[in-house]
Amino acid sequence: MGERLKGRTVLVFGAGSSGPGWGNGKAAAVAFAREGANVAAVDLREEAAAETCGIIREEGGTALALAADVTRGEDVARAVAATVGAFGRIDVLHNNVGITAPGGPIEESEESWRRVIDTNITSVFLTCKHVLPLMVAQKKGAIVNVSSLAAIRWTGYPYFSYYASKAGLNQMTVAIALQHARDGVRCNAIMPGPMDTPLIRQQIVKFYASEEEMLAQRNAMCPMGRMGTAWDVANAAVFLASDEAGYITGVCLPVDGGVSCKVS
Repeated sequence: MGERLKGRTVLVFGAGSSGPGWGNGKAAAVAFAREGANVAAVDLREEAAAETCGIIREEGGTALALAADVTRGEDVARAVAATVGAFGRIDVLHNNVGITAPGGPIEESEESWRRVIDTNITSVFLTCKHVLPLMVAQKKGAIVNVSSLAAIRWTGYPYFSYYASKAGLNQMTVAIALQHARDGVRCNAIMPGPMDTPLIRQQIVKFYASEEEMLAQRNAMCPMGRMGTAWDVANAAVFLASDEAGYITGVCLPVDGGVSCKVS
């Protein structure tokens, strides 16, 4: 157990996992706790949040499981209030919720477009709307948004609304960072590249003949010869949330094994 976040409260939206194993939000919540933080783990599915909190408690940490739909302001407000009620403050806000939908502007339905935008961007607007006043009042806070390499480049999958939403999230990150820099609030984003998480076995595998082919091709596209894991994202999140990153704000950090450095 570390102490980089000892005594601090971290509110994680999207703290469950979409399937067996370690998703980005689940790993981040546990990693925050391992550095001494009190963790409020929020997920759309209460059982997913409870699973993450169970792991934290088994390791001796402190965690609060909450259910919320991040596209609904009243749900977000309740989660924020419950966190403050349990721990007294919020020092770190971690926004991990994100979904994809197949299709370009021709194929994707208006309903699908709105669902992705609401989930990936409106959610961050709502969480920041309710958490930022607390951070501004205490003159300190850190926000870590989970974006994607899809925010800055084509990744090979026809996810039009996902590209748009993650690009928007990057610029939201910069805007928050600069507007609130003198309030003591830092805001950064992580852009994961190809990751080996439960999500790819649900949403990405359909673009391949088999799961084995998917894993082989995704590993091959990485300069390091392998995909990253949820722990790579979680470790970056802990760093950006900690005082070690105290002079870092407005950064959209690739965590991608070098993929973003490739010409093609």
